Amino acid sequence: MYGGGQIFEAPDYKELLKNEDPEQLAEFEARIDRGEKIEPHDWMPALYRKQLIRMIEQHAHSEIIGALPEGTWITRAPGFKRKLALMAKVQDEVGHAQLLYAAAETLGKSREQMLDDLITGKSKYSNIFNYPAFTWADSTVISWLVDAGAIVNQLANSKGSYGPYCRALERICAEESFHLKYGHHAVIHLATGSPIQRKMVQEALHRWWPPLMHFFGPPDKASVHSEILMRWKVKMASNDECRQQFLDMYVPKIWELGLTLPDPNLKKNQETGQWEYTEPDWEEFKRVINGDGPLNKERLAVRSTAESRGRWVREALLRPKAEYVTPLA
Repeated sequence: MYGGGQIFEAPDYKELLKNEDPEQLAEFEARIDRGEKIEPHDWMPALYRKQLIRMIEQHAHSEIIGALPEGTWITRAPGFKRKLALMAKVQDEVGHAQLLYAAAETLGKSREQMLDDLITGKSKYSNIFNYPAFTWADSTVISWLVDAGAIVNQLANSKGSYGPYCRALERICAEESFHLKYGHHAVIHLATGSPIQRKMVQEALHRWWPPLMHFFGPPDKASVHSEILMRWKVKMASNDECRQQFLDMYVPKIWELGLTLPDPNLKKNQETGQWEYTEPDWEEFKRVINGDGPLNKERLAVRSTAESRGRWVREALLRPKAEYVTPLA
């Protein structure tokens, strides 16, 4: 459990910025303070570029890996309309990854390198997608609450400082809002259905609540990157602020359906206006993000297989046409 110390070692940002030109750095930060967007050909500190690549790349990986838990339920979704809706949602998530890879490419890292870093485990993605979706109800909870958490993060960051990322997030958030409504409708259907359906969605909610509390990242006092990301308006809200906003918006909706959550300490402090909850197991968070989760290996194996099987298509598109012309005898 988190006990107040750092989960990961915090970098020394003053040391990392010491080689930057002071005047350029001051002008860069002044532009951000004025609310201007930074574009790919503008001057930026190497650390800003590095942090953006890390953040956008991880977001892209999360979208493409995040399609896998729900994708397994397309053929098993109850009814043709549910199958169609879930297929469209999964297709959207993969499309979001492509938008984000394109945004990250503007910073100088190739898509091929990003995908290679994902498969080899060098790059990370959201912990929550390393957990199994055992039942149809798991899929509905992902569609509603995981996408709700993503919207909380992404709506805030869409007002940030890097133009290509913000523009990608605006479109992504518009599509995610449809995903959320689809998931909410499916959860309501189960919660107001038969006793078996209600039991199924209640069990799924209990399974997904701990990963959902991890979803927004470590507490602000233990978060490694938040300080510099918020200083440069890459992140527009802290981890704790996003978690509080999510709880404020969705816990009442869960309780309205008569569903329970597996945290006896969860309540809103009426004096502070803040939600109180049992501190998540941050050691589990650290362990999963470092590759030791329930389905880390399986998720990356699927991605690796997809890359391997699609290689011939990429090579055919990239090679000059003349290479495929057989000379006449």
